[in-house]
Amino acid sequence: MEEVKKEESNEKKKVDEEVVHLRREIGLLPAVSFIIGTVVGSGIFIAPKGVLMNSGSVGLSLLVWVLCGILSIFGALCYAELGTSFTKSGGHYTYLLETLGPLPAFLRLWVEFLFIRPAVASYVSLAFGRYVVEPFFAPCAAPIVLIKLVSILGVTFVVAVNCWSVSMASRAQVTLTFIKMFALVLIIIPGIIALAKGRKMFGFILPGFQTVGFASSSHVSAGKTENFQNGFEVDLLTLDRLPLAFYNGLYAYGGWFYLNFVTEEVINPNRNIPLAIICSMVTVMIFYVLVNVAYYTVMTPAELLLSDAVAVTFANRVLQGLSSVIPILVALSCLGALNGGFFAVPRMLFVGAREGHWPPVFSMIHIRRHTPLPAVLLLYPLVVLMLIKGEIYQLINFASFSRWFFIALATLGMLIHRYRFPDHPRPFKVPLVIAVTFTVVCFFIVGLSLHSDPWNTGRSCILTLTGVPVYYLTIHHYRLPKRWRHIFNYCSKQLQILLEVAQQEVQTY
Repeated sequence: MEEVKKEESNEKKKVDEEVVHLRREIGLLPAVSFIIGTVVGSGIFIAPKGVLMNSGSVGLSLLVWVLCGILSIFGALCYAELGTSFTKSGGHYTYLLETLGPLPAFLRLWVEFLFIRPAVASYVSLAFGRYVVEPFFAPCAAPIVLIKLVSILGVTFVVAVNCWSVSMASRAQVTLTFIKMFALVLIIIPGIIALAKGRKMFGFILPGFQTVGFASSSHVSAGKTENFQNGFEVDLLTLDRLPLAFYNGLYAYGGWFYLNFVTEEVINPNRNIPLAIICSMVTVMIFYVLVNVAYYTVMTPAELLLSDAVAVTFANRVLQGLSSVIPILVALSCLGALNGGFFAVPRMLFVGAREGHWPPVFSMIHIRRHTPLPAVLLLYPLVVLMLIKGEIYQLINFASFSRWFFIALATLGMLIHRYRFPDHPRPFKVPLVIAVTFTVVCFFIVGLSLHSDPWNTGRSCILTLTGVPVYYLTIHHYRLPKRWRHIFNYCSKQLQILLEVAQQEVQTY
């Protein structure tokens, strides 16, 4: 009898391995690593310049970093409720579909494919390329063509890993997360020592500053605090620039919602999603504020604004023995953020195709690798195209309008769904005041940004609206000519054969 049961168990296991579906392989540690690894990317090494540029002073920029952290934690808590209330993967798309209906959900899918994901991946990969290339050309400027070529190689590597194996992408994310946290610690510790002691560090005296660093009998000062004195100078602050400061800060915190894209692959999601979100976001906020304090301890605001690679400038000042290591660590940090994005976002396209809002071939997975291969590959050419054409700060403002508008819509939808369906199961429930505060602030920032940067945000708004006629022509009323449909179906079939992909055979939600 026991042998029969054992044989049945082995047969069931074998069948389960052969069945085509996405598997639950993400535990608590990979989930925390996934969020931290996606959030901590290029942002903390690029955005300080954008935050300072638009806030106008050291004190206000630090306040922006704290407020952006709190706002991101509020948003992450809202998404913890959404992720445990709706068990499907797909993140923003799924929540808009369940709460506000198919048109907002399709528009979110449309802008993600058209420009949000290409823009986000482009500026992260550009940062990767810059930190890899610039040390070889310092103190001269690195050739932009070479930076973009290395950026494309980085994107190609990440796409290949995510096409090959879910577990490999997950393990890579855990490893890269530990590396990037080590990079932040390397910045924080000497910055805090400099702030506390104000002594000579590694025999180097900063121009225009008191000496910084470890104890030295020949150079002693009271502490590295000049940049924090009279830090709240509001003369340079203008209301129209403030939303752009928040956009840069929120860009650095962006990624807290990516775990919700892979809900169907998280082990025990009702426990692990809220726990992973809370642990990771509190950790990230503390680290980000300390890193910015370290930056301002060593560099004046003017020097920070002149630097295109803030972490490298910092390392050259206070970590001369390790200055060549920092760019490598930052580049790996960017690679981790890229990996997290390419792991999560294709799941949104995958779910959208499964719901009939995207071509069916993108709801298929590889028959042996069990990865959403078509959805991953779809994003690759768009990222490369935008990477070749884009400039880093324009890309941030360009992508942020639609991204934050739809996040605000998703949390608004959550509040409406609470009111309409009070008995719907909600294993985790965020306090109402947090949800309302987050939604109102997001709508306020989005509205004000139309005035602050009308060109980039206006283009983003127009491109979002182009999805409306596409929705009514291809989904709401399927009015494509018969010949077009025949060509489309033939291409889809050939693509399915070429990529060796098939529909899921098991429901995972």
